[in-house]
Amino acid sequence: MSRRSGVLEFAVLGLLRESPMHGYELRKRLNTSLGVFRAFSYGSLYPCLKTLVGNGWLIEESGSVSQDAPATPLSGRRAKIVYRLTAAGKDRFEELLSHTGPDAWEDEHFGVRFAFFGQTSRDVRMRVLEGRRSRLEERLDKMRAAMARTRERLDDYTLELQRHGMESVEREVRWLNELIESERAGRHQRGGAAGQDRTTERDEDRPPQQDQSGDTDGPPRHRGGSLPDPSDDTAK
Repeated sequence: MSRRSGVLEFAVLGLLRESPMHGYELRKRLNTSLGVFRAFSYGSLYPCLKTLVGNGWLIEESGSVSQDAPATPLSGRRAKIVYRLTAAGKDRFEELLSHTGPDAWEDEHFGVRFAFFGQTSRDVRMRVLEGRRSRLEERLDKMRAAMARTRERLDDYTLELQRHGMESVEREVRWLNELIESERAGRHQRGGAAGQDRTTERDEDRPPQQDQSGDTDGPPRHRGGSLPDPSDDTAK
């Protein structure tokens, strides 16, 4: 399984754990709640759903006709097929949620993992945050070394671009330091279902696109503005 299909599987299972959805609604949630999926299409989503159904992690249920889904050539509307998480699917999501290896803190996975921190145990949150910080500190060391080697050969604009990329990574490291400190101090905890620790944030820390449809509080916003962009890496 590729990294992108793996993170899509994780996100689909996580969203369906909140409530059953049909494909069109699920795609909207992926686009609006998890920005990494803005470029994903039905061509990526439906094969993933088919695989999850085949694995016994989802079941398909017939629903009413969707009013807002894209029209089909014959009916003018698309009938809803509602996807519901099975008990095996819940177990699969719990298994994925407990993973703390390198994939959990790489660029594509970390933002999605962080979006589900409200359903993640505190020890797993800490390992993922510390792993992400370690990954970015390694990246910073490489970026600084590359800049030191090439500074004299770069024009002002290229040098400024490298500085911008390095500052973006530095901001995320500071943000992670704050989160880790808060987790250790217990300031981001509140009681949750099934005995799990849950993450909470102050109102002013919520991102503008906060989705209120589920029971998961979204990722806190960086104090300096929007969330750091994990894709900024101009001197890997």
